[in-house]
Amino acid sequence: METISYRDAITLSMRDAMRKNPRALVYGLGVTDFTGIFGTTLGLEKEFGSERVFDTPLAEESMTGFAVGAALNGLYPIHIHIRTDFMLLAMNQIVNSIAKYKYMYGGLFKLPMLIRAVIGRSWGQGAQHSQSLQALFSHIPGLTVIMPSSARAVLDAYDHAVNRYKAPVISLEHRALYDCTFNVSEKRNSTPLSSHLVRKGRDVTIVATSIMVVDAIHAARFVKEKEGLDVEIIDLNCLTHPNREMILSSVKKTGRLIVADTGWAPFGVCAEVSRLIATTAPGILKAPIMEISMAHSPCPTAKTLENYFYPDMGAIVNDIYRLIFKKRAGKKELPSEEYKKRLYKEFKGPF
Repeated sequence: METISYRDAITLSMRDAMRKNPRALVYGLGVTDFTGIFGTTLGLEKEFGSERVFDTPLAEESMTGFAVGAALNGLYPIHIHIRTDFMLLAMNQIVNSIAKYKYMYGGLFKLPMLIRAVIGRSWGQGAQHSQSLQALFSHIPGLTVIMPSSARAVLDAYDHAVNRYKAPVISLEHRALYDCTFNVSEKRNSTPLSSHLVRKGRDVTIVATSIMVVDAIHAARFVKEKEGLDVEIIDLNCLTHPNREMILSSVKKTGRLIVADTGWAPFGVCAEVSRLIATTAPGILKAPIMEISMAHSPCPTAKTLENYFYPDMGAIVNDIYRLIFKKRAGKKELPSEEYKKRLYKEFKGPF
């Protein structure tokens, strides 16, 4: 067992990808900058050379098209977007080429590649630099979308994507996770591109994505200490290949479900997990499903307003109480701001 940060897990994964696969490329806007995509690509250009690790112009569609050509010619492109918002400029390549190439050519052509992009809250990124757009990409057949929530999830998924998975993978990394540290064992996950059971429990099931998994863990510990409640947590991890049996089995046991996502609730991950229950086994619910997501508006730029825009562990604790205690929930103790500040490091930049 060792302790490693989310950032260092990504850096290690990128270095391992380049060493194990001599045809792998790492590129994108800011890859060779002194900040190295929040530190995740630092040192790669020096170690592997500028032909395999390089910066790009402000031309997202062209650079994503480059990934298509590279993959068709046997290379393994790792294209990094410092904001997931910038991927909107490459939707033609992603949706009309990358997602459909294998299908249109009867499996004769494959486009294995990894597209990394950054999502989430920071210190005032505003409406155009902070979106969590996983629902857009998960909606498209042919794309595999993952949201690693821990260092172990990163190490397993990126190794599997680069060395074994013969299809395009989009990975969304939450910027608030980079400084988080995790205990990582030598044991590897045999299903890195599906869901993971993070914590066993009997009272409430939480299905969460990305940093909301970390929030759910903090919330579960809080309600266990304060009220003796046992919360089961499932890391959705791979949005396009969730473990449906795991989710259904858990909700059947607890009868209560909270879906916690980093995006907007309408037509998103919350809606999809709810659809799974509604169309498969609605009778297993003892109470209506609770949804935790971003406020349904563009993200405000001011930090003070941004803090209200994003949910945190306090929102999860509140919904657990609402499911269990109903009308008495308002009398239960919620985590204070001081309590929450001890759990998280404020994002400081540089971008």
